Amino acid sequence: MALRVEHDIFVVRQRGREVAMAVGLEHQDQVRLATALSEVARDLLHAVGGADVIFAVDLDAQGPPQVRVDLAPVSPLPDGRYEPHSGAVARLVDMLGVVDREGDTVVRMSRRVPATAQALTPERLAELRAELASSAPGSALDELASQNEQLIAALDEVRSQRDELAVLNEELQETNRGVMALYNQLTEELEETNRGVVALYAELDEKSAQLRTASESKSRFLANVSHELRAPVTAIIGLSRLLADSASDPLTEEQAQQVGLIRSSATDLLSLVNELLDLAKAESGRLEPNWAEVDLRAVFGQLRGTLRALSTRPKVELVVEDPPPPGTVRSDEVLLAQVLRNLLHNGLKFTERGEVRMRAEVRDERWHLSVTDTGAGIAPELHERIFEEFYQVPGSTRIGGTGLGLPYARRVVRLLGGTLELTSEPGRGSTFTVTLPIGGG
Repeated sequence: MALRVEHDIFVVRQRGREVAMAVGLEHQDQVRLATALSEVARDLLHAVGGADVIFAVDLDAQGPPQVRVDLAPVSPLPDGRYEPHSGAVARLVDMLGVVDREGDTVVRMSRRVPATAQALTPERLAELRAELASSAPGSALDELASQNEQLIAALDEVRSQRDELAVLNEELQETNRGVMALYNQLTEELEETNRGVVALYAELDEKSAQLRTASESKSRFLANVSHELRAPVTAIIGLSRLLADSASDPLTEEQAQQVGLIRSSATDLLSLVNELLDLAKAESGRLEPNWAEVDLRAVFGQLRGTLRALSTRPKVELVVEDPPPPGTVRSDEVLLAQVLRNLLHNGLKFTERGEVRMRAEVRDERWHLSVTDTGAGIAPELHERIFEEFYQVPGSTRIGGTGLGLPYARRVVRLLGGTLELTSEPGRGSTFTVTLPIGGG
């Protein structure tokens, strides 16, 4: 088609809409393509005096078919460029720009054909070409009437969309009111919950203060009682030794037996008093470690000699393995030896036959000092209870004891920056493991 006068703009627009409808574009896309074409045609008519218009269909196997319009200007474009007078034109089509076609510069626009359209085979294109050639273009008045119809339809659609938008806005406002009401309700419930939590924390703080006061009172009581009992108990032990001394007046066999019972009972009582005093010191925080480099080999050797002399069970062997070199740990030697002595003494006391073995190894940059016995073992549900004060595992092998040694040992180990754990099963013996950092706590 030739675009030379104003009337040709209407004809080109009409033809563009007919081509778009023939290839299967939807109604809205037909109007968009026709509108974009009329705007570009008007720009080229005023800028360069017109153009030759060609309608074509691109059948690219790599993508969907496209209807294409090339407008070849009758004279060169200024600077070889084209910018539509209205910036909205480019949004009406998929592509709008200046391209080179067989050495000529043309303004090209295109629109994709929907996949639902009838297949555009060469035979189908020939039919469309014949139909379009046989139809005469309408007048400018006809095209104007068609544009008015399209404008009315567009206005109706805009009004319908506006009404829908108003309904959606009302629904959105109603939803917002519901959300705000829910938010306010949740806020009130959260504030009420916060008040309850604050009150609970206040009660917990009060209970904690009461527990601290009770614990401090208990520690003071234990310390005072222990301190007051040590002197008379020590005196009883001394007097019983004097009575049993060969330099004193001889005692009858019955008297010697009774004095021995007095001394044994006093010794047990002194042990209990000492443990109570140690526990009171640990609980009150008055037990301060004396940090130094401790040679574990020396500690193990001292415990080996001391406890072998005190062992009274011939069927139980005490085995103390030498720690691997260098065998040093930063800790308090006296407190550490006290803990290990307690564990070894318990093992010897509660094992009837077999062995009690102490060994040391380094794993994960920590010392693991373990005391293993072949005694009766402890049920899993009692593993934590044995670390409670005054608790003793029931059983036929229980011999003496106050139930304070293990609680005190765990407190001391924690003070040294480590842990004291138990692994045991009934009938398989027990293993107490002290874990300490190599560099100290």
